[in-house]
Amino acid sequence: MKFINLTRRTEIGANSYYLEIGRHGLVLDCGMHPKNAGEEALPNFKLIADREIEAILISHAHQDHIGTLPVVMRRFPSARVFMTEATAEVGSVLLHNSVNVMTRQREEIGEASYPLFTHRETDRASERWRWCPVRQRISIAGERAPRRERNALMFEFFDAGHVLGSTGILLRAEGKTVFYTGDVNFDDQTIMEAAILPEEKIDVLIMECTRGDHAKPVDWTRAGEERRLAEALGAAFERGACVLIPVFALGKTQEMLAMLHKFRRQRLLPEFPIYIGGLSSKFTDIYDRRAHMTRRQLPRLQLMREVAPFILNDETVRDAPLRGGRGYVLSSGMMIPRTLSNVFARRLIENQQHSVFFVGYANPESPAGLLRNTGSGGEVALDPDKPAQRIRCNIEQFQFSAHATREALIDYAKKLSPGKIVLVHGDPPAVEWMRATLSAELPGSEVIVPTPGVEMEL
Repeated sequence: MKFINLTRRTEIGANSYYLEIGRHGLVLDCGMHPKNAGEEALPNFKLIADREIEAILISHAHQDHIGTLPVVMRRFPSARVFMTEATAEVGSVLLHNSVNVMTRQREEIGEASYPLFTHRETDRASERWRWCPVRQRISIAGERAPRRERNALMFEFFDAGHVLGSTGILLRAEGKTVFYTGDVNFDDQTIMEAAILPEEKIDVLIMECTRGDHAKPVDWTRAGEERRLAEALGAAFERGACVLIPVFALGKTQEMLAMLHKFRRQRLLPEFPIYIGGLSSKFTDIYDRRAHMTRRQLPRLQLMREVAPFILNDETVRDAPLRGGRGYVLSSGMMIPRTLSNVFARRLIENQQHSVFFVGYANPESPAGLLRNTGSGGEVALDPDKPAQRIRCNIEQFQFSAHATREALIDYAKKLSPGKIVLVHGDPPAVEWMRATLSAELPGSEVIVPTPGVEMEL
């Protein structure tokens, strides 16, 4: 069994992993880096250019896990591609949007290689995706696998509780098991229910580490955090503020819309206008359509109809009035330059009346991370092409991450007690905390931080 971390650095970037089990070559996820451009935005596919890839398994449809799928399918045309039906529906929308973004960036940043793929190629690629239900053993040939079969390579998707369609992936071959968590959450969110992952014997655990450098506050509860957010929104609206909440278009937008709907129903807040972006509205439509088909909370809630958000685009976000009593739930969550959240933030951060509320993960080097960590009174350049601005707005931080706490990840690893644990999907401090803690608490397990680009024998 061999493993190569195709992500170019130890980070949350263009996540992708090569796994060789016996004679089978697989790729787990194939993301696009949210901050880099051109070849640097891709996983390091050159490392496996001369290998035969039999299958590509996609855990979920966030950009950093599915964003280069048409590229890897072009390079390995005979590979079968597997994901859940919900991931396929969301992934198609995301990849078409990515073509539009790259086409625009070709002019804006002069990246001649963009777009890396076209709308037509995306459509052709998506016709070859194979949808798989969760909790069903599938052979690598794409057929339902009999349970008594021991030697053939099989995989099984497990609900990861992260976003719509997200899964962990269990691989079985020759009596050995490998489990890749993907992005996982062991706690209920407002819509998504907690992950249900395998608890059988696992030989190799490939585990995400997103929140490895953040201890869970001792007194934190989701109910308490929701109450704190409702009170902060109420106080902001009372002083005539509008509030920007930077979010990921997939997952966090829908969770926040459901939470704000709950606040209104519970009379914690009055009715107030809510604004989202166009891509977010497309994903929200999919959440609504699949409400009764997926394992979720609030299955009857139709977000687009009952929350009725207004929709902004690249033009209207520049003219939307900075009026008090309005909530702007805008992507991207990292506030990448030229996204709606970035453009809107540059309009309000110098105004002490208004607020930015952070509700989840932000890379410390992203504009969102820089704004959050600099805080009121400091200066920040949210767009490298624009001058730095003085931060005068109110900034608050809330914890509604769609990723498992580091404590829950450690507990899960201890429950499985696998022979080897491979740590991925985390910034260096997060990965190092996880490595040190697991090494101390599971002396019988070998804990590995895979050096990007280096083939390892598992």
